[in-house]
Amino acid sequence: MSLSAGSRLGPYEILAPLGAGGMGEVYRARDTRLGRTVAIKVLPENLSADADRLRRFEKEARSASSLNHPNIVTVYDFGSADSLSYMAMELVEGVALRQMLADGPLPIKRLLAIAAQVADGLAKAHAAGIVHRDLKPENVMVTKDGYAKILDFGLARVTQPEEESGEATQAPTVSGATTPGMVVGTVAYMSPEQALGKVVDFRSDQFSFGSMLYEMATGKRAFARASAPETMAAVIREEPESLTAAAPSTPVPLRWIVERCLAKEPDERYAATRDLARDLARLRDGISEASTSGAFPAAAAPRRRPWLLPAALALVAGAAIGIVATRKGPAPVADYRAVTYRRGTMDQARFAPDGQTIVYSAQWEGKPPLLFSTRADSAETAPLPLPSGLLSAISSSGKLAVGLLRGDALTLAEVSLAGGAPREILEGTRFADWSPDGRGLAVINRGRLEFPIGKVLGAPAGHADLHFPRFSPDGREIAAIERLRGETEASSVVVFDVATGKKRTVSSGWGFASGLAWHPRTGEIWFSPRDLEPGSVLMLCAVSPSSGKTRIVARPPGVTLVQDIAPDGRVLLRVDDWHESTMYGRLGAGAETNLSWLDFSRVVDLSNDGNTLLLEEGGRGGGARGSIYLRRSDGSPATRLGDGKPLSLSPDGKWVVAEPGTTPDRLFVIPTGAGQPKVIRTEGGTYAAAAVWMPDSKHFLFLMRKAEKPWRAYLQDLSGEAAARPFAPEGFGIGGPISPDGKVAILNARERKWFLFPVAGGEPRPIPGLGSDVIDVLRWDASGRTLFLRKEKPPGVEIWRLDVETGRQERVAEVGPSDPTGTDGIDTIYLTPDGKTYAYSVMRQLSTLFVVTGLR
Repeated sequence: MSLSAGSRLGPYEILAPLGAGGMGEVYRARDTRLGRTVAIKVLPENLSADADRLRRFEKEARSASSLNHPNIVTVYDFGSADSLSYMAMELVEGVALRQMLADGPLPIKRLLAIAAQVADGLAKAHAAGIVHRDLKPENVMVTKDGYAKILDFGLARVTQPEEESGEATQAPTVSGATTPGMVVGTVAYMSPEQALGKVVDFRSDQFSFGSMLYEMATGKRAFARASAPETMAAVIREEPESLTAAAPSTPVPLRWIVERCLAKEPDERYAATRDLARDLARLRDGISEASTSGAFPAAAAPRRRPWLLPAALALVAGAAIGIVATRKGPAPVADYRAVTYRRGTMDQARFAPDGQTIVYSAQWEGKPPLLFSTRADSAETAPLPLPSGLLSAISSSGKLAVGLLRGDALTLAEVSLAGGAPREILEGTRFADWSPDGRGLAVINRGRLEFPIGKVLGAPAGHADLHFPRFSPDGREIAAIERLRGETEASSVVVFDVATGKKRTVSSGWGFASGLAWHPRTGEIWFSPRDLEPGSVLMLCAVSPSSGKTRIVARPPGVTLVQDIAPDGRVLLRVDDWHESTMYGRLGAGAETNLSWLDFSRVVDLSNDGNTLLLEEGGRGGGARGSIYLRRSDGSPATRLGDGKPLSLSPDGKWVVAEPGTTPDRLFVIPTGAGQPKVIRTEGGTYAAAAVWMPDSKHFLFLMRKAEKPWRAYLQDLSGEAAARPFAPEGFGIGGPISPDGKVAILNARERKWFLFPVAGGEPRPIPGLGSDVIDVLRWDASGRTLFLRKEKPPGVEIWRLDVETGRQERVAEVGPSDPTGTDGIDTIYLTPDGKTYAYSVMRQLSTLFVVTGLR
C-alpha cells in the first residue's frame, strides 16, 4: 500500500512519504482543519483487519496521547477512513538517533544533552504506568534545535504507575498485547527479562536505554552478535566490553550510570527512572570541560594509612567528576560552636545518649589516635581510659564500637563508655553502627553490609564498596555511602531494608561523598558530598529517602563531614583544612625552606643541580585541571607553565613531560623557556601518571595501557614524529630514573620487586639487596654504581645507599617534617645525584569539631 501526494485520509491531505516500518507507513500531511503540518502513521488495510495489530495500533495512540511531555512525540488524533486506520502526530523535523550514530560515538556533551532528555521523557511515561518495551536509536528523533523525541509506543505496556510500586511483580491494570512467555521488541536492545519472555516493568526500559547509552558512548552495540539468537543469549548471560576499554574518555559517573542500567537483575537498576533522569541532567548541567574529555583528577591520592579518611586529597583537588545537588542558594543562618581547640587530625565523632556528651577519636599534636570526650557546652576535653583506637559508633545504652589499632590493622571491639577492657568482635573492619535498641551491631565487612554480624544483608554494586552505615531512627532501614573504587570514587547514598535486605539508591552520581547521619526530626539522610565546581570541597547535603529530593544544607569554608545529629536537631560537624607543602633542604645544613606556592604544592621532580623544583598544584589554586609550575630554590616567584599534571623534568632542564588534563590518549612536552608545547599522541591506549627522561633529554619512558591489558613501559622520542615503541614486557612499571650513562632503566613489578633493564636489550636482572622495607628507588648517584633508596620512618623517611653489584646498603640520613602534627608521612621526595640536596612534600590535615544549631 502506498498513498499518493494529494490524496486525503479523513481531514488530512497527504503531502509525501516519510518512511515505513513493521507497524505501518508514515507520511507528511497537512491538517486541513487547523492548517498545520503533521505526521500520519497509517496501518495498512490488511493489518487493519488483524484484530491484534489493530489493538496494538490503537493502544499506541492511547498510550502516547496520554503523555504530555516535550521529549515524547505528541499524538493529535486517531481514526479510520477507507478501511485504513491512522494516527496523526507531531511532525519532528530532524534525524533519528540511529543516523547520528552512523558516524561513530557521540561527543560527551552531545551524548548527555540527548540522553538526559530521553530519560526525562521515559520517566514521564513510567510515572504514568507506561513501559515502552521497544526503546532503540531508531525510535528517538533529534530535532534541528536539539530536542530529543521518543517515538513509537506500539509495543507499550500499561502497568501501575512507577511511584506506586518498585516491585518486579507489578500486576498490570490494563492487559497488554502480549502475555508472559511471548517475546516482543528488538533483540539487540531487549532486557534479559524481556528476552526470556517474562513480564516486564519500567526497569526493562532502563536496560534498553543503557544499551543505547553504551552505543552512544562507544559507537558500537553492547550485545551485537552474528545472529538474533546469539544476540539474545548475550543479552541474557554476557556482559558487554567495559566502557573503560571501549571508550576510555567516558566520564566515570556516566560509566557508572550505564553499568547500573545494564545490570542483569532488575533490582540492581534504578528504583525510579526519575532518579536516572536526574543523574543524567545533573551530569549534563554540571560536567566541566575537563571532565567532558575524560580528564584524570588533578591530584593523585597520597600514601595514607588505611584507617584514615580515604581520598582526602581528592576532596580538595576538585577535578574529579561529581554531581551537583538540585537546589542551591544561601545557607540558612546557623550558629557554629567549636568544641575542639587542639591541633591535629580527627576521625569520627558522635553524641552520647544524653545528647550533651560528645565522644570522638583524634590524633592531637602528632600523637597516636585516642578516644576523647567533651561536652557541647564546654571547651574542656579528656581522653577516655582506652587503648589507641578509632570511634565507630555509640549505642543508646552507652556502649562504644571502636576500631583498635594493631599496627596498620584494625579490629572492631565493644567497650562501655564508662570504661573497662574492650571485647574484640571482628578483624579488619571499623565501619559499624548500633541498632536503635542497642542490641545489634551492623558492620561493613569486606565492603558488604552485615546485620547481624555474619549475615550479609546487602552488597554494593559491582566495583564499589559500602561505608558509614547508619540505622534509621525507627531501625527499619540502614543507610550507607556506596563508593565506586577508582580515582574519582564516585558515590551514592543507598538504603537497605532491614527485614528484606532490598537496596534502593536515594541520591547518586556524586564525585565523592563521606559522612552520613539520619535526621531524627525530618527523616532525611544528611551526608557530605563534593560539588562539581573547580576547587570545591565537601559540603553538607540532605536527601529525602522517600522522594530522592536532594538539597544543599550548607557550604562551610572547608572540607565538611557530617558526624551525627542530636534528637533536638543540633548537628555535629567536622571541618578540615587540608594543605600540601613542599620543603627544600640540604643534608646537615640546618633548617628547611618552605617552597610551596599555592595550597597544594607537590614536588614532582628536582633538577640535578638542586636549584629547580617541578611543582604540581592540585588543589583549589591549581584549578580543575591542575597547574604546572617551576620554582627556583632561592625562593623567587614560581613560573607557571600551564594546565595539567607534570610528570618529569628533563635532565637539561628544558622540557617537562606532562598530562594535559584533557584527554587520556596523549601527553604534552612543555618547554620551560620559549617555545610551544608538543603533543605526543598515544593512540590505542591510556597513559599512566609516570614518566622518566633519558639522560640525553631527547627520549623518555612512560607507562601506557591498551584495552584491558596490563600497564607497559614505552619509549618515546622528543619530536613525537615516531610512534612510541614498547620498551619492556607487560606488567612492569617505571621504578626509578635511568642510569647516568643511559644504559640501564629501573622497572618494577608487583610486591615491590625492582629490576635492572638494559636499554639496548637483554635480560633484566633483579636488584640485589632490596627487601620489602624499601618503598621507592629514588635515583642513581653520579657514578652510576649506587642507588638511593627510600624507607619509611613516620612521620619522615630514611635515605639509604645501595651498591647495585654487591647489594650492600648503608644509611645516609633521615628526613622529615619538624612539626608532624596532622601529617601521616612524606608523600613524594626527590634527591640530587650527590645525595646532599632534597625536596619533599607532606600533606597536613587539621580538624575542628563543631556543634551547629539552626541548620535546616
